[in-house]
Amino acid sequence: MIYAEAIQFLYGLQLFGANFGLETPRQLAALAGNPQAKLRFIHVAGTNGKGSTCAMLESIYRSAGLRVGLFTSPHLVSFRERIQVNRELISEADLARLVAEIQPLLKRFPPEVHPTMFEVVTVLALNYFAEQNCDLVIWETGLGGRLDATNIVTPRASVITNIAFDHQQWLGDTLGKIATEKAGIIKPGIPVVTTVEVPEALAVIETVAQQNHSPLVKISGMAASRFTLHASLLGDHQKLNAALALAAVEVLQPQIPVTPMEMQAGLAAVNWPGRLQLIEKTNGQKILLDGAHNVAGAKALRAALEKEFKGLRPVIIFGALADKQWPDICRIFAPLAAKIFTVPVASERTADASELAKIFRDANPGAEVLAGKNILEALDASKDEPFILITGSLYLIGEALELLGHSPAGGGERGLNEWSARR
Repeated sequence: MIYAEAIQFLYGLQLFGANFGLETPRQLAALAGNPQAKLRFIHVAGTNGKGSTCAMLESIYRSAGLRVGLFTSPHLVSFRERIQVNRELISEADLARLVAEIQPLLKRFPPEVHPTMFEVVTVLALNYFAEQNCDLVIWETGLGGRLDATNIVTPRASVITNIAFDHQQWLGDTLGKIATEKAGIIKPGIPVVTTVEVPEALAVIETVAQQNHSPLVKISGMAASRFTLHASLLGDHQKLNAALALAAVEVLQPQIPVTPMEMQAGLAAVNWPGRLQLIEKTNGQKILLDGAHNVAGAKALRAALEKEFKGLRPVIIFGALADKQWPDICRIFAPLAAKIFTVPVASERTADASELAKIFRDANPGAEVLAGKNILEALDASKDEPFILITGSLYLIGEALELLGHSPAGGGERGLNEWSARR
């Protein structure tokens, strides 16, 4: 099997939708020899900041000399971004080989319980990290936590970044219900670290931790505001993520020791594309990219803009998925710009650019708002602007990174982020 064939096979698995439950991934992992039993994990859940926190943990432990696996989703450009060892993307040859090796196992499942793409990739990643002899795997949930395929592992620590509204159709329509899904990664006796402060959500996490006799460490925003260690990612919300990552490292010190110097070096070197990522072109133009795809993320981006880029008024290029709270997100961003381009996202779930534009116009009647055909058109129309903000869907960020020549190896694979619940 070659890489292109492996990618096409993964596309074919989208037919099976998304499944919320652990029985199938547990069966598939057992058929694969339970590779998770050979590995140590930090399991990370939450609404926003999961990826950034994972990137910080990975960088810290790599700075300490460990061989670190990193499993995240979605990917921005190349599917290989999802599976990395010491921040090296899995090779095309290894991905193709692992897909070929897992195919015979899939034939043992009847169609009604056939593993989904995410379940297959979860076990495929476990196989890869085990054969790569990773000392530690930073393991991000896909959706929720309790019934997410990643929850078949028993971690050394569980990390919950925050709880906000997102994916309500799957996770519940209250913060308490969403917290119940995220808290599902808490395992008996395993420590849990969180920055959740919303009382309704925190009460759920406290209850689940107590029921599991799991030590709970709570990191407050006030504590993080006094955070002095330098993290390379922009924004006060990243200080909170950094404080959370360090708290997890402290909890695991007896098992996996890390020196203060290694912690500092790891945070200073962390790299996480598409999250307040600043690209400065040779002509002096600044382009800021951030996948603020829900209300909480939009508020964090706006706060970062007002602090880190004070006095600069960006041209905004915005696109969103239709199943997100895009009217509220548009209203948060509308006052920040005098010129706004709305564009469709390369997804069948895209919000209509004209509908986005209408919300922006209503919220900021003085702004020039243009509904474009695509992001390339918007970038071309903005080529002489000093400061551009590209935000909204991570799909849009991936497309922008590819067009700007700042993408990881590979491409044309963003469609593998598409999913729908199994009927």
